[in-house]
Amino acid sequence: MVQLQRLAIAMAQISNRHIDLTAEQQHYLGRVLRLRQGDRFIVIDGQGHWWLAQLQVMLPAPSPHAEILEAISVQNELPIEVKLWVSLPKTGFDDLVRYCTELGVSEIVPVISQRTVLKPSLQKVERWRRIIREAVEQSERQIIPTLVDPISFVNAIADSPDLRLTTTSQPYICVARGDLPHLYDCMSRSQSTCDSITLATGPEGGWTSAEVEMAIASGFQAVSLGQRILRAVTAPVVALSYVSAIWETATKPENHSSV
Repeated sequence: MVQLQRLAIAMAQISNRHIDLTAEQQHYLGRVLRLRQGDRFIVIDGQGHWWLAQLQVMLPAPSPHAEILEAISVQNELPIEVKLWVSLPKTGFDDLVRYCTELGVSEIVPVISQRTVLKPSLQKVERWRRIIREAVEQSERQIIPTLVDPISFVNAIADSPDLRLTTTSQPYICVARGDLPHLYDCMSRSQSTCDSITLATGPEGGWTSAEVEMAIASGFQAVSLGQRILRAVTAPVVALSYVSAIWETATKPENHSSV
């Protein structure tokens, strides 16, 4: 079947199987994708639903809308919830959120640690959310990951009182140096029972000793990502790649539809 373009929408845009397109979506479909009246595309609501839709008007139009033709069954998500606490790097966060979205992250928490330099504006945070939506469309995901507002590492821990290493929930803080167990080995041992993982990766220069001790006292297990020192924008991608390698090879969905 011909591969169709995907568009992320909000549920509030749907009424009686009709989709009211925003000005930004109208521009994307009409000017960027060059779709015409009668052309079909995929819409996703970011909450697990896909539909086949058809453009009902030529764009631009005073009342641009599309019609839902049918639901589509797809299973493209990781079989585990993955929360990523990532200390904001000086540069490269645009690519980081894009790559992590493609790899299946569920939630991204931009953390301001003691060695964090970047202090992002509200406009920058909204840009990251747009990049996430674009990455969801490109990678054929069902869920749009949540990007929370930047928060200090201390407050992130204080706001998460349930952080404890259990058979079903695993919080890990990735540390660059030290004789620590490898993240891959730790996750592999409890793969069959775990349904939620929190991964914390540090800034340029790494976490401070005080931050690592605070995390461990709050329930995190300190782990290694290998013998080499990774960049702040590389570590989250490596960590999520291990998650995919463990859970996607162990769980092979029987129903996988691609349109």
